[in-house]
Amino acid sequence: MKIIDQLHSDNRGLSCELFPPKEGGQLANALDIVREISTQGVDFISVTYGAAGTAVGKSVSIVSEVEKCGMTAMAHLTCVNATAQHIEETLGTLRDAGVQNILALRGDLPAGMTLEHEAYRHASDLVKKIKEYGGFCVGGACYPEGHPESAGLDDDIEKLKYKVDNGVDFLVTQMFFDNTIMYNYMYRLLAHGINVPVIPGIMPVTNARQIARICKLSGTKLPLHFRAIVEKFADDSEAMKQAGICYATAQALDLLANGFKDVHIYTMNKPDVIGGMMENLSHVVRHD
Repeated sequence: MKIIDQLHSDNRGLSCELFPPKEGGQLANALDIVREISTQGVDFISVTYGAAGTAVGKSVSIVSEVEKCGMTAMAHLTCVNATAQHIEETLGTLRDAGVQNILALRGDLPAGMTLEHEAYRHASDLVKKIKEYGGFCVGGACYPEGHPESAGLDDDIEKLKYKVDNGVDFLVTQMFFDNTIMYNYMYRLLAHGINVPVIPGIMPVTNARQIARICKLSGTKLPLHFRAIVEKFADDSEAMKQAGICYATAQALDLLANGFKDVHIYTMNKPDVIGGMMENLSHVVRHD
């Protein structure tokens, strides 16, 4: 199923992100995670791609398993250092695996890798290529607090408008911890003429040490009331997990109550996290 069709339905739900195992990691374990999540009723599962497509084979195996389990898959696809032939081959492989949805991203070069191909320098270039190829519903990434490399939020939204105009069907946000930021962002998108569906992305914090690094890389800010929760329960892993799921559940509930059709959960490959949120919202999420 194409995600844009889900977003135009009367359904309310949660989706989640998985990432393939790192070099030497166990693909079998990742496939087991897919099967476990498939019993929990999520809207769709997105699967990351790895820097410059370094994990493309594993990513394809995972999205293929998602579709085999009867769920909707969204495959991440990056374009940095890619050629038209490579992109077309990957699109063909994804199509053959039953994938209908792609999140088009620029991506980053891995450390030590040299940029050899510059035809696809921006995600907007990739969006246009995928639309020309045909057959896919295309999502794009957006940043409620601005991309770390942008000159400012308005500059970032102007670049986002170009990406949307190239054919993006829907947007998925970077994580945020304050819903007010998201609502303000939606007004700014509309002011710039961007009116495609937006899926807010949130992350249940289950590891206090991990969140500092993630916020530094993404530019995401922690609101004071959430910072107090992290500081209080940082040394109690089970309490931190429960608190993180509860906080994210409250975020998701507020977002769904205010009209969003899906909330995307960055689970860090933890089925119990999405499972806990689905249980907390069992009568709120609805699939008619």
